[in-house]
Amino acid sequence: MDIQFKIDQFEGPLDLLLHLIKESKMDIFDIKIELITKQYLDYIESQERMNLEIASEYLVMASELLEIKSKMLLPNPKVEEEVEIDPREELVTRLLEYEAYKEITKTLKEKENIRRDIHTKLPENINEYIEEDKKVEQNASIDILTEAFLKFLQRKEEAKPLKTKVTVKEISVSSRRYEIKKILKTQKRVSFFKLFPVATKEYIVATFLAILEMAKNNELCIKQKDAFEEIICEVPNGK
Repeated sequence: MDIQFKIDQFEGPLDLLLHLIKESKMDIFDIKIELITKQYLDYIESQERMNLEIASEYLVMASELLEIKSKMLLPNPKVEEEVEIDPREELVTRLLEYEAYKEITKTLKEKENIRRDIHTKLPENINEYIEEDKKVEQNASIDILTEAFLKFLQRKEEAKPLKTKVTVKEISVSSRRYEIKKILKTQKRVSFFKLFPVATKEYIVATFLAILEMAKNNELCIKQKDAFEEIICEVPNGK
């Protein structure tokens, strides 16, 4: 088989051998050592004809190939209980290791090229971009709302008069929803605690459940500018 070589395209004798094996479509585990040796020596000879200096490592590999070739040509008398060693075994191992190394190097090179297109920036202190007096309004969570409600109940209990008037009027969640809707329709924004003008247990529970149901149905929006500040109930955007 005639194979055309390009000068300086190989990184060493193993690279040249691997190229010859692939071009000849050989099984790397069953190298036709006679053919590969001929092709390898043809390459060395072509370099010499062009008056190019041959690296010593290429000449060492040439001698190794000739040695392997001679061992395979010489008769090998079988000895009982002695395992026959293939003269190509060490060369195959070196070629496999080199091939794996070459593939890893190719992958690392690709990743290096990708990394060149990635630009990073050192972290900055963003405090200089934040105004100290500016507070971002955010939706209050159910936990904050529940905690505020429990504190409200505690204050109501502490402020409870000695004499209370008992009424039999039943307060429903739906009626409180209707009343809160009327309040929001006129005021748009109202304090969470101002929605509890009556301190009876039934009224407070019905009102709290009505607020939660309205928040769930997006009929009102519960907001708090900052922790421990006043909780506001308002009409949602677009309503």
